[in-house]
Amino acid sequence: MNKKYLLFDLDGTLTDPKIGICTCVQYALSSFGIEEPDLDKLEPFIGPPLKDSFMKYYNFDDARAEEAIEKYRERFRDIGIFENKLYDGIPQMLNALNSQGMYMAVASSKPTEFVRRILEHFNIAKYFKVVVGSEMDGTRVNKDEVIQEALKQLFGNWPVEKTKVYMIGDRCYDVEGARKAGVECVGVTYGYGGMEELREAKCDYIVRSVEELQKFLLRGTQKPERTTMSQRIWQMVLPFLIFILARNIAMNVGAILLANIGNTLPNSDFLFVRNAQGELVSLTGNGAVLLTAFSFLVGGFSVWNIAKKTLAKTAEDMKLLHIKAEPPRNYALLAGATAGLALGLNVLLLLVSVVENSDSYQQVAQDQYAAWFPLGLICFGLIAPIAEELVFRGVVFGCVRRYMKLSAAMLVSAVLFALYHGNSVQGLYGAVMGFLMAYAYEYFGDFRMAVAVHILANVLSYVLSFIPAVSGLVNWPVCLVSLAVGGACAWMLHKQKKIF
Repeated sequence: MNKKYLLFDLDGTLTDPKIGICTCVQYALSSFGIEEPDLDKLEPFIGPPLKDSFMKYYNFDDARAEEAIEKYRERFRDIGIFENKLYDGIPQMLNALNSQGMYMAVASSKPTEFVRRILEHFNIAKYFKVVVGSEMDGTRVNKDEVIQEALKQLFGNWPVEKTKVYMIGDRCYDVEGARKAGVECVGVTYGYGGMEELREAKCDYIVRSVEELQKFLLRGTQKPERTTMSQRIWQMVLPFLIFILARNIAMNVGAILLANIGNTLPNSDFLFVRNAQGELVSLTGNGAVLLTAFSFLVGGFSVWNIAKKTLAKTAEDMKLLHIKAEPPRNYALLAGATAGLALGLNVLLLLVSVVENSDSYQQVAQDQYAAWFPLGLICFGLIAPIAEELVFRGVVFGCVRRYMKLSAAMLVSAVLFALYHGNSVQGLYGAVMGFLMAYAYEYFGDFRMAVAVHILANVLSYVLSFIPAVSGLVNWPVCLVSLAVGGACAWMLHKQKKIF
């Protein structure tokens, strides 16, 4: 979700203050007879409140820490404040954000007076509507207090819309402050916190450079690629037509090859049906499924080059949203949503007689379940999902997400996936599960998650069809509980991170 209200930390995010801060800390320590020649050891002072750092790293008591702050400021006011530099690309990024109508503020633990002087010194004060820091009297030093005050000033008399705000900083204190204030945090690793610290603090998003930060904050505002409607449609339709054509050719060529094999192998009842004279009549269920698997392999291979390019482009678009790994809990929720919806929908379609009234589906089911169980499971539980995902999520969704809102792009890929099956049963089922597959792809930023959802749903449906006792599960309580569990898991997943 794109946000228009941006709160920036100063030290380690907009500017590199190492020399000024560390030299002033060195100066303050020397007044207490503590000599620290290595400025690198004083880097932990960059970011958190000075008082906390003096007490934490040098065991100063409250009074001594206050005295050390005064000595620090004695040098910082006129010298240390300018021993500072902007990170490369910061002015350009701020200008780009400003041109897109972003509302920006600075929220720093440094005293407001110093923050304003630094921004003016580097000629970037013009980009910020609000500048909030700590007070010289030692109040408002905690980052959540600074953020709350910045939000109050930024929104004025209007209600604070926390869902439209990012706090951007480099330390765990920025993350913790953002969480307490109820806003999402974007961590930058080019400052002084680093990837490990930000991950441990459970930062919402993490970027590694000013360039990545700019791309992240501006995502969704870029002008769409200049393509006509017909070109966009062709980008989707061409791979689909290639896939269908390749599958049909493979079915015909494969049938001819199998017929030749059947004529040369008299004892091949596993694949072929023969008449009393031993003549080849037709394929067995095993032969038909083997032929179907071959057609899916050929179809998938035929669109591989197109899909590979689209997947690479989509991965590039998604990567800034998925630098931080998803917690195991979210994978479990996705599995729960897949299993619950797959079971619930299958039972629902049986209960409302959609399955019974669809002759075309009855024929499909007869062909699928007439094969040896392991062979059918490999074909419809593994090969078919991979091939179909290359087309519908790899290409179709990958293309339309660049031109549409995410929810609409997911819906388009799901509807096309439903129509492709050619019958009401698989169409209804495919529309819901196809949307979930696209959602999983976008949510986790990994095409393999769409494939995993497809495989799990197909395997579950196929396995249950071979268990006689499953007929006892076709009742409304099982249907409603399964749909409720699947829906609840999907909802909890969405609550963790709203992607549209």
